[in-house]
Amino acid sequence: MHGIGRSMLEMLVNADDGGYRGRTIFRGNDHQYEFIEYRRKKLLTVLGPVTVKRAYYYERAHQTGYCPKDRDLDIEGTSYSSGVRRMMSKVGAYRSFGLGHADLYELADIRVSAKEVERISQMTGSQVEAFHSAEATASLSDTIVPLTPVPRMYVCMDGTGVPVVKKETAGRKGKGKDGEAKTREAKLGCVFTQTGFDGKGRPIRDDASTSYAGAIETAEVFGRRMYQEAMRRGMNSAGEVIVIGDGAPWIWNIVDEQFYGATQIVDLYHAREHYWNVARAWFGQNNARVHQWTEDRRRELDDGNVEDIIIAIRQCSTLSGCDKAICKREIGYFAKNKNRMRYADFRRRGLFVGSGVLEAGCRTVIGQRLKHSGMHWTVKGANSIIALRCNIMSNRWEDFWEYRAAA
Repeated sequence: MHGIGRSMLEMLVNADDGGYRGRTIFRGNDHQYEFIEYRRKKLLTVLGPVTVKRAYYYERAHQTGYCPKDRDLDIEGTSYSSGVRRMMSKVGAYRSFGLGHADLYELADIRVSAKEVERISQMTGSQVEAFHSAEATASLSDTIVPLTPVPRMYVCMDGTGVPVVKKETAGRKGKGKDGEAKTREAKLGCVFTQTGFDGKGRPIRDDASTSYAGAIETAEVFGRRMYQEAMRRGMNSAGEVIVIGDGAPWIWNIVDEQFYGATQIVDLYHAREHYWNVARAWFGQNNARVHQWTEDRRRELDDGNVEDIIIAIRQCSTLSGCDKAICKREIGYFAKNKNRMRYADFRRRGLFVGSGVLEAGCRTVIGQRLKHSGMHWTVKGANSIIALRCNIMSNRWEDFWEYRAAA
């Protein structure tokens, strides 16, 4: 059946006389291209290999040529059809390239090398990034019709290390014994909306409302990325914007610059880790005292009484045997973020106080594909895969291919 389908496809794609458009055509800035000859290209399709006849045009002044039909069929610079590239890049987004090429052969009888799966995945990832950028630019235009208003929009941000090749960490300090960095931080963010509550009055994330954006890049560039994603999602029409993060200074710097006026919340579960740091440093293995002290701090934090936590840690710092450096660090953390930790008030307002959706996102979007044993990425390669996975897990995969078809 594949053989019949392949023959019919080859007849179909060659039924236009190679895309011939006359002796001369104009392209770009009125550059005149002359028809030179017909050229054939071997193209691997989902039905198997076919030969495509294409009219070739040449512009003598700049010594450049092209085949208009290649653009029509979306095969410029590649010998794979868009259908095959779609399969290769999706496999590459989910699986190691070595396993991916074996899957394509077993499931679809598509015979490509692991290196080709990698190359096409990274090429498609770059195209996805361009698609995201185009949509982000459009979202800032005054001509865009506002989306249906939502009561609340949440923006969550975090970072996670991605193992990279040695050249990508040159001159960067790390946490290893040799002091050299082994990873680069991938910054990941998500945007979701909330309109309802459960039977106990707890907020519920709207179904299929979560979209992801991320890359290995500076906080400044990532901040613009998240602002554009929030604008694409309709931030201007949201009744309230809430940003949840783990307390890292770069996150709140982004909020001050890109989300001024948003409600700021430190993820509750990250906040708890900080009084636990003090408990472990002070009480050590005395589990009973650790439990009692941390339970008191938990109640204070849940009530938003951050000042009481600071007092308790300060008391610890005066006792012999307590690590004063840890106490000083954690006092500073709670003091700096106290207004982002008024959890009782946040709950009364019906807000989320945790960023569990992004914690899961760091594992699913980044960890499950880029952090397997033995993997080491270039920044460019990692960012291509991150773009693919953000697109797929934001339910924008079909949108991307429709954009390609219409381009």
